[in-house]
Amino acid sequence: MCESLPRIAIIGGSGLENLLEASKIVHLETPYGTPSPISVGLMGNEEVAFLARHGPKHDLPPHKVNYRANLHSLKQVGVERIIATNAVGAINETYVPGDLVIPSDILDFTTSRVSTFFESTPVTHIDVTEAYCNQVSNVLVECCRASKVQVRDKAIMATTEGPRYETPAEIRMLRKLGSDIVGMTGAPEVFLARELEICYAAVCFVSNKAAGMQQRLSAVEVMNVGKRVMPSMLQLLRNAVERIPDERTCMCGTAIHQAQV
Repeated sequence: MCESLPRIAIIGGSGLENLLEASKIVHLETPYGTPSPISVGLMGNEEVAFLARHGPKHDLPPHKVNYRANLHSLKQVGVERIIATNAVGAINETYVPGDLVIPSDILDFTTSRVSTFFESTPVTHIDVTEAYCNQVSNVLVECCRASKVQVRDKAIMATTEGPRYETPAEIRMLRKLGSDIVGMTGAPEVFLARELEICYAAVCFVSNKAAGMQQRLSAVEVMNVGKRVMPSMLQLLRNAVERIPDERTCMCGTAIHQAQV
């Protein structure tokens, strides 16, 4: 168990390794296996936890990430709020590579991931009417607008299994279902956080147009766009951490109330 109790965590990938100052690495074990290591350090005056979703060497594909262990380890160190970062493809034709997106709802098309901590009694049905924390999401949107950064909010994210990209037919289906963006890591993170009564919001960057909307898809393109938007992402995260209030006025912290049979 870590001596520090950071109230805010950031889950991210490549480019965010140097996000924190004076950080230390925390290695934990959970009932669900070994999570990715957690870095705990400072962002301004706030102590923050950072977890590399795909591992410190980015060697875990999206369908092999131990989402339950990762989320449980953040709960262990005292985290109450999570800001997740994701690279996504644009399904909405008005979105362009480089845009930042704050999703407000999600479609889960993953197939092999365990998406709950409640596999036995008590039978628990978590309410995800508001899948993402409104309080934290609003802070992210406000920070973008204050910095005059192009942001898309009220977006619907579709999460697919990966690690392959989607087919053009799958993207047409997702568009008809109302999806604006598509990625491979949004679920089950958002649902597991809710089960742990942790606020969870996401900031996504559009790395490419989805399948069938551009000539081909390339992981190199995703990495290059990520490098281009990283300064804006880093500044957004720093500003958001400063602005997130201590008091939680959302319903995330009472998610288990009236959820169990």
